[in-house]
Amino acid sequence: MPLPDPSWSADDIVAHLRAIGTEANRAGMARFGINTTSALGVGNSQLRPLARKLKKNHERSLLLWDSGVREARLMAAFTGEPNKVGIDQCRRWAADFDSWEIVDTVADLFAETPLWRELIDEFAEDEREFVRRTAFAMLAWSAVHLKKEPDATFLAHLPLIEKHAGDPRNFVRKAVNWALRQIGKRSMSLHAPALALAKKLAASPDKTARWIGKDAVKELTDARQIERLAAAKP
Repeated sequence: MPLPDPSWSADDIVAHLRAIGTEANRAGMARFGINTTSALGVGNSQLRPLARKLKKNHERSLLLWDSGVREARLMAAFTGEPNKVGIDQCRRWAADFDSWEIVDTVADLFAETPLWRELIDEFAEDEREFVRRTAFAMLAWSAVHLKKEPDATFLAHLPLIEKHAGDPRNFVRKAVNWALRQIGKRSMSLHAPALALAKKLAASPDKTARWIGKDAVKELTDARQIERLAAAKP
């Protein structure tokens, strides 16, 4: 098979992935809680460079997703074109989520679309564990990467974090915690309200909310984090 290039079709990519996958990699993924039912055994250290060579292609990404193969779906997320992603596509893909790894990778793509605020609100209210996780994974990613977004956007999402802090499902509670910590670390102006919420949750009678709060308080009161925020430009 020739070296990968942007002209490759979805079928070419899947064939290449099948050729380079290994059973040892599949076993390693399982140890990290990754759903390997459809996995070929190709690690992200191989997938990301491949995605850069293939470049972004919306139509191809849809075909890659429809293959159902773990690695192809990750490639679909890596090579999707955010400005061409529509709300129906997001909902269809979300209905297929079956692993925290797929969620967190696709959340990065969704968070780059013009729909990201709408998706966070919609997915947070969805009762499916991986769909709700998507909302908070998107929120965490956005707090870190959307540098031009005003802090007010993230301040306005703190009530959403508080609302779902009692969801005891593992993949939800970890994402809620993640979003709270990332908002608190975004800027000094967000640090205080995020820490206040973390302390409130830490004192909650609810076990899950208490864990989320205590863990966030620990990180947000770390001297190095506070020093970094104080030194950052406003």
